[in-house]
Amino acid sequence: MRTTGRANPHPHDDSPDTAAAFERLVTLPEGPARRALRDELVGAWLPMAERIARRFRGRGESYEDLCQVAALGLVKAVDGYDPVRGHAFESYAVPTVTGEIKRHFRDHLWTLHVPRRVQDLRNRVRKAAKELAQTTPGRPPTVAEIAARAQLTESEVRTGMEALECFTALSLDAEVLGTDGYCLGDGLGSPDPGYDVVVDRVTVMPCLNRLPEREQTILYLRFFHGMTQQGIADQLGVSQMHVSRLLNRCFAEVREEVLADADAELLAEAG
Repeated sequence: MRTTGRANPHPHDDSPDTAAAFERLVTLPEGPARRALRDELVGAWLPMAERIARRFRGRGESYEDLCQVAALGLVKAVDGYDPVRGHAFESYAVPTVTGEIKRHFRDHLWTLHVPRRVQDLRNRVRKAAKELAQTTPGRPPTVAEIAARAQLTESEVRTGMEALECFTALSLDAEVLGTDGYCLGDGLGSPDPGYDVVVDRVTVMPCLNRLPEREQTILYLRFFHGMTQQGIADQLGVSQMHVSRLLNRCFAEVREEVLADADAELLAEAG
């Protein structure tokens, strides 16, 4: 088994012998030489980091992304390792890289944002339930049993159990159980265009009330009864062209008043 040159051997036969390089690294000042040696050490230990990343495959993150996170942990390990303490680098790097990957899962892969305290409860509840499952065959462990095992209150256990469902989310295309093709997305509401119409009506109402009675009647027949210009003309005993001119004039007057009122409100807010 290859060693670092100190009393503590590496756990794996293929671990590179970098003891001398680390001893030299701590003596170098910041600069190109130190950065080059640091990069060399990271490259030498990168296969180990990738092996650790491989253990976490199949948990919702791609292997490539896990390798990047593991490499970041490896860089932190290289920067933080002190060979004077007499321990092999690998015994320091493995928990550092593993911790970085676990932190990545904890902080970035939750579908819903969950406070750190609740995430910790979730992990403790999950661990306790898994351990108890071996002693309670045929039934899931109770909340009280999990609380006793994890040294938590029953309320904390319930909070942790709720957090277990926050790590992933169902697709909106997922079919609701017990239905015939009804999806979660089918139950979502959508913006009601009627609200915009209400706002517009309230805005123009004062302007419409100031119009002459005949113009108000024409607008009412046109937009509330859906009558054509020719139908309105026949009812009022005027020509269709005259109705068209009155409508255009009404539109222009109402538009001008609405814009003037909006400008006045803006000036009042600015003042």
